[in-house]
Amino acid sequence: MGAHSSKEGLSQEDMAFLERNTRYDKATICDFYKGFMADCPEGKLSPTTFCQIYSKCFPTGNAKEFCDHVFRTFDTDKNGEIDFKEFLLSIDVTSSGTPEEKLNWAFSMYDVDGNGWIDLEEMTKLVGSIYKMIGTHQTQTHLAKYEAEAKERAKGIFKRMDINNDGKVTKEEFTKTCLEDENLIDLLTPPSAECHIQ
Repeated sequence: MGAHSSKEGLSQEDMAFLERNTRYDKATICDFYKGFMADCPEGKLSPTTFCQIYSKCFPTGNAKEFCDHVFRTFDTDKNGEIDFKEFLLSIDVTSSGTPEEKLNWAFSMYDVDGNGWIDLEEMTKLVGSIYKMIGTHQTQTHLAKYEAEAKERAKGIFKRMDINNDGKVTKEEFTKTCLEDENLIDLLTPPSAECHIQ
């Protein structure tokens, strides 16, 4: 994203950009920046650090796989790090965005290969990672049960979303189906509003 932020502070250019492109005022952006820099003194969030922070929100589950998907979606320039602008833009959408904005963001997360649609394999990966993350019993027996449940749940969700039965879920199908069923929104979108740096 080319952020010019550093240990000295957020550039005026970046501040103006974030004020224009998020729902946050200058004081809130500064508060987020202080928290971000406290956790990431180099001004970049690595996959490992991101997962450590995100995993604190799910102490009884295994959030590693899900963290990888969320990290990939936050890292919009795909350079392997999340800078402050990428971080705040994603937090803004996931915590304050409209249902449509949140679903567009979630669609990007589910579209693992970035080809513009979700296939059953991608849906299964993401639903499985959510099951692992929220799971409280991580024994091998329970893990196998979670994986089987996740696979069946993913198939059911995919079937509902694939409105034209072409084996692909488009952004429009994903959004339409989720907007018609609030339970799906809760299941398929990450709870990052309560789970961020600061």
